[in-house]
Amino acid sequence: MTVTGIITAIVIGAIIGALGRLVVPGRQSIPIWLTVVIGIVAALIGTAIAGAMGVAETRGIDWIELVLQVVVAAVGVVLAVGLYGRRGVR
Repeated sequence: MTVTGIITAIVIGAIIGALGRLVVPGRQSIPIWLTVVIGIVAALIGTAIAGAMGVAETRGIDWIELVLQVVVAAVGVVLAVGLYGRRGVR
């Protein structure tokens, strides 16, 4: 992977993670770095799911793939809030 690919993955991950956080109601007490990591992982998983469904390659913007990535990111945010949030509460 090139430096450009890594930077692109971080930027797309941050956007997908932020969109995932926006979808989840309430306040999420997780750090921004965790949001970016969740976004990167969600982008990869969402792309794999879209590929398995046969909707990864469409003309124009891949809306279905984007929605899948945001949904996976939202699930990741909920899981992270559940796991990371409990750690800080005693």
